[in-house]
Amino acid sequence: MAGDAVWFAKNSDREPSEPQPVVRYPGVSGDATPRLRVSHIEIEQVPDRHATILSQPAWCWGAEMGVNDAGVAIGNEAIFSTRASLAPGLLGMDLVRLGLERGASAEAAIEVMTGLLERHGQGGPAGYQDRRFCYDSSFIVADGRGAWVLETAGRSWAARRVQTHEAISNALTIGSDYERGSTDLRDARIDFARRFDTRFMPYFARSHARRALSLRCLDRAGEGGFARMAAHLRMHARGNEDPADGSNADVCMHAAGLIRRHQTTGSMIARLRPGDVEVLFTGTSAPCLSIFRPAAFSDDWSVLTPAEQRIESPLWRRHEWLHRWALADRGLRERLRATRDEVERQMFALLEPGAHGEARHRADRLAAAWHKVLWESLAQLPSPRLSPHWRGLSARDGIDPARAPL
Repeated sequence: MAGDAVWFAKNSDREPSEPQPVVRYPGVSGDATPRLRVSHIEIEQVPDRHATILSQPAWCWGAEMGVNDAGVAIGNEAIFSTRASLAPGLLGMDLVRLGLERGASAEAAIEVMTGLLERHGQGGPAGYQDRRFCYDSSFIVADGRGAWVLETAGRSWAARRVQTHEAISNALTIGSDYERGSTDLRDARIDFARRFDTRFMPYFARSHARRALSLRCLDRAGEGGFARMAAHLRMHARGNEDPADGSNADVCMHAAGLIRRHQTTGSMIARLRPGDVEVLFTGTSAPCLSIFRPAAFSDDWSVLTPAEQRIESPLWRRHEWLHRWALADRGLRERLRATRDEVERQMFALLEPGAHGEARHRADRLAAAWHKVLWESLAQLPSPRLSPHWRGLSARDGIDPARAPL
């Protein structure tokens, strides 16, 4: 929280081949449909729902992060509790979308999410190609008045209010300091993290080191701002600019094999003020090799993928040529970042509080033009020499860097 705004920033770390388009869904009033199919189960539907803009893994009903037209933002993180299960239930990603569709404030969204969690439980395959991958979830839920951390283990949950700033990262963080909790926690106060967290996955995922890096960055963030939040999401623990020299402690994650299996496949920044939301998404992998683009609940925006094209995810998939090429080409990385930083400087100036619709559209055109120039430049470059890991992924995904799409 900074000044008169609440700032929300999130990277989504998923399997590197999983598309994550940005999709906008309209609000609904008076829907008489009684039931809703989410990713793995059916639940009760509600007649009135908010419009949402979601960063949504292409295969599932839910979303990794998003905003609604009431100015609520939600993002989730996988946590590997002692209760994580492959038995079908709600996914954390389902709860993100349900909270946004049904919650007019952060607190209302938490009531929606926790009520559904206690009623239906959570679980089921949560991976794209790895169908044995499952987890529970923690969340940051925010609006223009404040933010909450919500953490879960099976049907149990605990929530605490954010005082100044907070970060979550693949491990439980709430001890006995929760302000609200599930029915089973109300008779005896427990240390939630100690009771339900595991050690193996947070250790190898470097969860605590990554959270510590985020908290240090937030300590220095001052008054917030899009540029500061973008720099935060592009953080590498060693300060290196070569993605191959990364670790699981990075905020901006780069896949590299068995230990570093996941990749940042989408990123989002939101400035939340009462009655107002300004939101940016990459809609593409690797924020350090991407550009942020504006989105809104009216008009067309270049970062948005029509719902009917969600599986094809044209923007995300096209960027993968640029992303994977840049992984192996230092000169391209340097040019990409230098030109991107200049374009974003102009864009963020256009998105200052009180900016009118045309300024937002100018920012959108700047981002789209940057991407077009970079895409077209690939045809003039020699083919990159990908690492064995990325060469194998690209062959499987049908991405041949020697034949970049124009």
